Amino acid sequence: MCNTPTYCDLGKAAKDVFNKGYGFGMVKIDLRTKSCSGVMEFSTSGHAYTDTGKASGNLETKYKICNYGLTFTQKWNTDNTLGTEISWENKLAEGLKLTLDTIFVPNTGKKSGKLKASYKRDCFSLGSNVDIDFSGPTIYGWAVLAFEGWLAGYQMSFDTAKSKLSQNNFALGYKAADFQLHTHVNDGTEFGGSIYQKVNEKIETSINLAWTAG
Repeated sequence: MCNTPTYCDLGKAAKDVFNKGYGFGMVKIDLRTKSCSGVMEFSTSGHAYTDTGKASGNLETKYKICNYGLTFTQKWNTDNTLGTEISWENKLAEGLKLTLDTIFVPNTGKKSGKLKASYKRDCFSLGSNVDIDFSGPTIYGWAVLAFEGWLAGYQMSFDTAKSKLSQNNFALGYKAADFQLHTHVNDGTEFGGSIYQKVNEKIETSINLAWTAG
């Protein structure tokens, strides 16, 4: 199976050092477990801000039917938002994943959903998401090309109701076994970069930079 990342996962190792390794101004708890057969997975997480005392959490359960490539995921958070995700992977074609993602808010009755598709091969990965909105869905698309450790990616979103390109992002990076470099430009105004180095099994270092033009 190809290891070419999705656009959202570019630079993920560097971000995880800060987002998962440290909780500045907050206390975080993450718990995960799964059944012996691996078909059932459970995870829960929560965090509380030390300055305001505000706390939130979420619960997720996942059930896999491996013979059919199906995965059913149920999500709930303390904002009382319910999510259901159904994905079908590697059956229609190797590397192809199709997903239906829905959200329901019982307090307001609000419903939303997305249709997702992604495809990965040895030297590229690409995908598209479409909002389920009859008034005018938003179409999201991305692609990442990989060659000898170098990665180049593009991400866009198009608002069909306004016939307008609402997102236009580019990224470039390099990935080795223990070193990663990533840069990106969002809409021509937001710039960012990161460097990740895995020193050994117990030590990871990371630098993240971001600035806005104008």
